[in-house]
Amino acid sequence: MNSEETNVELRVAETKDAEAEPKDAAEPPAQDAADADATEADVSEADLDQEEQEKQLMTGGRGGRGGDRAADHDAAAPVAEKNGSVKLKIPEEAAEAKFTGLNKEELLRVAGTPGWVRTRWALLGVFWLGWLGMLLGAVLIILQAPRCRDLPATSWWNHGPLYQVGNLRAFTEAHDLKGLEQKVNALSRLKVQGVVVGPIHVAPPDEAMSLRFEEVSPEAGNLEQFKGFVQAAHKKGISVVLDLTPNYLGSSGPWFSNISVTNVAERLKSALVFWLNQGVDGVQLSEVERVSTVVPSLWADIRAIVQNTTEEYPNKRVLIGVTDRSSAEDVSSLLSSTGVDVLISRVLRSGDPDVSELARSVQRLYSSHNQTKLAWSLGGRTEGHLASLVGPALVKLHQLLLLTLPGTPVFNYGDEIGLMDEGTKFPKMLWDSDEELNETLQDERSERLSCLSFFRALSELRGKERSLLFGDFVLLSNSSSSLAYLRVWDQSERYLAAFNWAEEAALLQLTDAALPRRAAVVLSTNSSVLPADTSLDLTDLRLGPGQAALLRFPYRG
Repeated sequence: MNSEETNVELRVAETKDAEAEPKDAAEPPAQDAADADATEADVSEADLDQEEQEKQLMTGGRGGRGGDRAADHDAAAPVAEKNGSVKLKIPEEAAEAKFTGLNKEELLRVAGTPGWVRTRWALLGVFWLGWLGMLLGAVLIILQAPRCRDLPATSWWNHGPLYQVGNLRAFTEAHDLKGLEQKVNALSRLKVQGVVVGPIHVAPPDEAMSLRFEEVSPEAGNLEQFKGFVQAAHKKGISVVLDLTPNYLGSSGPWFSNISVTNVAERLKSALVFWLNQGVDGVQLSEVERVSTVVPSLWADIRAIVQNTTEEYPNKRVLIGVTDRSSAEDVSSLLSSTGVDVLISRVLRSGDPDVSELARSVQRLYSSHNQTKLAWSLGGRTEGHLASLVGPALVKLHQLLLLTLPGTPVFNYGDEIGLMDEGTKFPKMLWDSDEELNETLQDERSERLSCLSFFRALSELRGKERSLLFGDFVLLSNSSSSLAYLRVWDQSERYLAAFNWAEEAALLQLTDAALPRRAAVVLSTNSSVLPADTSLDLTDLRLGPGQAALLRFPYRG
């Protein structure tokens, strides 16, 4: 027996002796204080005893570790009892014991009970039912959602305007290819996809035997300057197309006489290989219907050299044809027979002032050919500039028309600022500077800058909005002087273009299942009358004289 157990037995004996003696009526104050202290200790130790009993119940009685703790509890025997309280002496080992939860054997024993097995399977069932429900919900959402259309196959020349520089001396202050290289940044700001240069080869007028395709005319510069321009353009993401029309300075036709067509076409084949090796991204040829008809086998060779991609020429190159034909039927026939990638025609300059005829021509070509083969132009190297053909007041209207029709828009240099011909098809390009100007010149420059800003905004939209890039063309309304059509692609925002060529205001009452009641103005030719973000009622769309607007509304499902 250890000392602590001996002490406990002694204290118990003393307590029994004390209880056997008669109690005095009044106890000394010191004894009261001691009794009070003992009572507090009794309560505290009784609490400990109750806590120990609860631990025994939680740990399964006296089995395992619970049995050890019960034995410890037996060692804590009552020492004194007074007024219903028991004083306990807790062994050190029991005081330091802590509950650490169920051990491995106990957990396995509980997990194997039938109740726990049923609970576990019930929980697993709920989990899998919830997971399957979420999966089925996701599948239903996917099946009910409208499917996105695959993007059509397009080439670089379909993604923005082509910009023609037919005369280098008129276009730059340096008057040559080096000056053209210096204007690459300005061309990049216009968001053009390609620049059509030239012709720049040596071609004495109407002298087929003096034609030298592979030699740069001294007036245009030299080959090194051309290669420098190509490299600078490519760094800005701009492709370069070279106009190789043979007799571009003569009066006997682009291919000289019928007798010379065979010889010229044969020489052109080797010239194409030469210029492709210099990095050009395509070739433009005028009067393609003539060479394709007179020498069809040579024309097939010309097409193959330009259009076929090989290991040597992996990038796709464009073959652009130019024709004087203006009827939609003729242009459609030539697109099919010549096999060019893009055909520039005069279909928008048919000479008929009736806008409804223009609408029919566009609809005819759109319904007969993939829009990636269509091109729209007003003016050019031989026709002159846009402002001179339609009038300065309608330049913005026609910019909006060209940049929103389905196909590739083609502009002559200076069309972005409303440059006038002024007696020559190659007027000097006007570049803005900081020089002091009188009031008249300041007004003219202000108008040029307004026109330029409008062009840039439209060109940027044309290059990034899918509905304008390759969206469907839906003719909504047309008359002798007004026109409205919709450009729509899949779930992208829709664009509505509306035009009024008349000298008086026009009312367009547009009602169609594809249209909402209202649409917002994106751009207009007169921003003071129709500012951007203005909401317009499409059933009561009013346009002023010579006014046009581009509106937008979201996909509605």
